[in-house]
Amino acid sequence: MPNERMPGTIAVHGVEGARHPGDPLVPPLVQSSSFLGSGEGELLYTRYGNNPNQLQVAEKLAALEGTEAALVLGSGMGAIAMTCLATVQSGDHILASQDLYGATRQLFEHEFPSRGIETTMVDLSQPGGWERGLRANTRLLYLEIPANPTLRVYDPRVASAVAHEAGAVLAIDATFASPVNLQASQFGVDLIIHSATKYLGGHSDLIAGAVCGSRKAIEGIRGMMKLYGPSIDPHTAWLLNRGLRTLGLRVRQQNAQALELARWLEGRKGVRTVIYPGLPSHPDHRCAAEVLSGFGGMMAVVVAGGADGADRFTEALELALVAPSLGGVETLVSQPRLTSHVGLSEEDRARIGIPDGFVRLSIGVEDIEDLRQDLQRGLDAVIDGGSSTVV
Repeated sequence: MPNERMPGTIAVHGVEGARHPGDPLVPPLVQSSSFLGSGEGELLYTRYGNNPNQLQVAEKLAALEGTEAALVLGSGMGAIAMTCLATVQSGDHILASQDLYGATRQLFEHEFPSRGIETTMVDLSQPGGWERGLRANTRLLYLEIPANPTLRVYDPRVASAVAHEAGAVLAIDATFASPVNLQASQFGVDLIIHSATKYLGGHSDLIAGAVCGSRKAIEGIRGMMKLYGPSIDPHTAWLLNRGLRTLGLRVRQQNAQALELARWLEGRKGVRTVIYPGLPSHPDHRCAAEVLSGFGGMMAVVVAGGADGADRFTEALELALVAPSLGGVETLVSQPRLTSHVGLSEEDRARIGIPDGFVRLSIGVEDIEDLRQDLQRGLDAVIDGGSSTVV
């Protein structure tokens, strides 16, 4: 449901009611699996996602996304899996963008077929991609905004129109955007998924997932969570709530630094391509400018020299850390060919825009001059280790 407060304020204060003298400023941790009850009303049990800490952070996330309800889970993949299983069943069809996180692709292509659920991956860079893939039994359209790791930004308004005309549900993974940069519910998105491990937590110290949507849809997903068990631990929920308090500050800083660094990197020796939605050279720049309120802290470069060049680049970095995650206060770099998309062949990676030499960067909140010097150090290693043809 819409909230009159701005996202930065909601992230700090949530939607708590009246406060009283003597109340703790910080919500207390309720580290309990069970709660006393009379046998009447809702059973309170942490595996059901209704521990006070779970409920507090879920209420805050729903307010941030402008939805009726939200549910926090034990991981981003847990949120994706439970959302899909609550939406489709054997005999149904999922229509998804081909630009997806590697584990999501594996779930769709290798796990769901054993449950009688078929997925078609479509190339949305071509007009009419959704319409061409649609079937009579399509029940779910699935999209990432921006996509991991290619940073494509496909129009959620188009996807919403196609989904709802077909009587299907539109779900998006908005992890890269966060609620600060994308208010997906305003564009007709039914279910908004986050790996809360990333920007929502923001400090690389927790694993969590979240899904936001209508109260009815969230209760269906909660039912799946009760059966499969990926509820979030109360302490992790408490940490997530703490991390959310600085979400606006962190994301706005990361937006600004990523945009400045992307502009600086473009055209530098040793760089083949800079991929960032905030650059006019990005294929989806116009759409990103329309649907995003910030272009995000995620970017990518394709360096000269292919895989060897990428190895030299990452090994020379001293401040940016090589690690397979994103969205924290520290700058992280990774090569999808070695991490999220290691299961794909070199040809398949290149086909979806991840050639060898592709390095994903999650820009942190360090001083930008230090980051600039560090990235130049990496590029110097690419140039020095390459041939005289490096540009």
